[in-house]
Amino acid sequence: MRIKFEEQLANLNNTLIAMGGVVEQSIADAVKALVEQDVELAKKVMAADNEIDQMEKEIESMCLKLILRQQPVAGDLRLVSSVLKIITDLERIGDQAADISEISIFLAGTQYIRNLEHIQSMATSTMMMVAKSIEAFVKKDLTLAREVIAHDDKVDDLFGRVKKDLIEMIKENAGDGDQAIDILMIAKYFERIADHATNVAEWVVFTITGTHKDSKIL
Repeated sequence: MRIKFEEQLANLNNTLIAMGGVVEQSIADAVKALVEQDVELAKKVMAADNEIDQMEKEIESMCLKLILRQQPVAGDLRLVSSVLKIITDLERIGDQAADISEISIFLAGTQYIRNLEHIQSMATSTMMMVAKSIEAFVKKDLTLAREVIAHDDKVDDLFGRVKKDLIEMIKENAGDGDQAIDILMIAKYFERIADHATNVAEWVVFTITGTHKDSKIL
């Protein structure tokens, strides 16, 4: 019985890794589509959101079957319950990559009012956070998970810079206001992606320690 359970856990783990890979690719494609104003690539990201949604449902079903049929306890229960939380954050990251791409399509063919340096820095940081949060889960690496959590402050600082720059730009030329708001929304989506990556890392900590945000649960 235990051997079968271990096989099911391994399958769950591999499926989650696959979902994380699709999410990471969606973020990378969304950034490239934004910078290069590539409409077709942006549409690909939006289509991938459906795949991510299906993967979430598949993994959710796997988790519920494991709980109902195997009745895991202690560490195994922490692992399965954490996966249920993690896939919700990954699905939302997929949504936000699609939202960024939707704005990219709207902006395609128009010249950007400002270079996207800070946006690209945010994108690089958020992609790193998502990748490392998944890696922390796979390796059950507490140190790596805590690095991801700490890095969220850097993304928040970058968002603050983007917001400040855009406010100054609108003051100088109100005619640039519409595009400035669109770019600010893109920055906000990246900031939210970083928040979700932080959530994933916090559930990794829970998987290992039984503590979530300093509260002992299991």
